[in-house]
Amino acid sequence: MKRTGISTVLFFSAIALSGNSYSQVKTIAGDARYFGEKPPGLIPKLFEPKVVSPEGLFESGTFTPDLKTFYFTKANGKYKQRTFFVIRYDGKRWGPVSETPIRWPQFSHDGNKMYVAKKYRERIGDRWSELKTPGDFLKENAHGLSVSLNGTYYFPFFKKEDNGHGNLGYSRLIDGKYENPVKLGPEINQGDYIAHPYIAPDESYLIWDVVREDGNGQSDLYISFKGTDGAWLAAQNMGPHINTHLQESSPIVSHDGKYLFFIRGKWHYREDGSRYYVGKQHWVDAKVIAALRPK
Repeated sequence: MKRTGISTVLFFSAIALSGNSYSQVKTIAGDARYFGEKPPGLIPKLFEPKVVSPEGLFESGTFTPDLKTFYFTKANGKYKQRTFFVIRYDGKRWGPVSETPIRWPQFSHDGNKMYVAKKYRERIGDRWSELKTPGDFLKENAHGLSVSLNGTYYFPFFKKEDNGHGNLGYSRLIDGKYENPVKLGPEINQGDYIAHPYIAPDESYLIWDVVREDGNGQSDLYISFKGTDGAWLAAQNMGPHINTHLQESSPIVSHDGKYLFFIRGKWHYREDGSRYYVGKQHWVDAKVIAALRPK
């Protein structure tokens, strides 16, 4: 089943380089973490903190590695156009919410880089630099990217011969310059509308969304692990608790490595025949990833 209207949901992707063994960023503690929301178990549940959207129009967002700043979007209802917001923790409480011109920021593991589309900013004290470009290797990138701990970019790239379906690939930093994109193999690049990769900090696994014949009709989340020889193993559908008849996309693992976040949503139709997408962020204990790792 062809996934339609993909451009509406392409930008929910974000990177959040994770793993307790990698984290050196001191985060907030106690009830302030994740806005005091009750953590999920092994069954995904809606992530909808009322402090950021008491009216229920929250779509999705991403934290900085220290969990002290949250960038997010609201849409539908009074927000006819998707609107971007930020909220900060001042050491005692969250708030207030304010609009921001920053769209879908993504952060390096140490919090010193902010990735914005195909460019990035570097932290300078308590400010961010002007936008910089990492190189021409991203010129064909679309629909999300993710960066590992050692700086390797993973991203979809689109060529005419792919008929717009895309492929996942990577680019390593070699002698101070990023190499030309290297296309991943058929273990990963199967199906339509391949998008929104999330790479583990140590590159031990990769999660992305794609429409596949063995899926549920719309996009599902798939995962591939690296074998002991360094080769990628066959992709696995992440299972019926993660993937449903709805559209699942945009995986992201929290910076502390504890939770997998993703978008689940569907299309709605107006009386005039036009339609709009409502996608909501869900979260689940990241132990679901370990459970899928081949023994």
